[in-house]
Amino acid sequence: MDPKTRALWRIALRLKHRATKWDPVLPPLIFVTDPARTPDPCAIAAGLPKGSGVIYRAFGAPDALSTASALRSVADERGLILLIGADERLAVAIGADGIHLPERLIGQGPRLRARRPDWVMTGAAHDARALKCAERAGLDAALTSPVFASRSPSANSQLGPMRFAGLVRGAHLPVYALGGVNYRTAPRLLSTGAAGLAAVDGLV
Repeated sequence: MDPKTRALWRIALRLKHRATKWDPVLPPLIFVTDPARTPDPCAIAAGLPKGSGVIYRAFGAPDALSTASALRSVADERGLILLIGADERLAVAIGADGIHLPERLIGQGPRLRARRPDWVMTGAAHDARALKCAERAGLDAALTSPVFASRSPSANSQLGPMRFAGLVRGAHLPVYALGGVNYRTAPRLLSTGAAGLAAVDGLV
């Protein structure tokens, strides 16, 4: 395992062990794919520790089915949890473990839960209002970003550990830190109450 990934994993495990009230099925560390920043998601997924999660975001890519299928194979071999971003049909087609919803689609949570009661369901929630929506929608966890400065084109100004911790305290579901999370920044999150870590560039 890459030393930087190992360092992130250790911190993610410490966060999960402290967040004992949440579902133990949830992964401590989640790799979030990005078409531009992670062009070979299978290679990154293959280096993740057993028990990690992967969120595959296809964004309409023409090879989405083949990439998702390849990730399913890697996930089976490595013991990973695989979620598909915002595409129920694709998730069903490749036998994913669940789905990840962007903030604008969180309201679909109850309908998806009714159809797919066994799925792990996460969503993006960037502020307190969105976290409340995620809770009402019955999601298993939320990913909140950007905690630190991020290269994501959609990233707003960084929250910082203190503001992020405030959001976590006010939430009634597990919250993952996303955005600029890497082996250097992750130690600053140990006292925030986060349920785990999510990263894009931090796992490249």
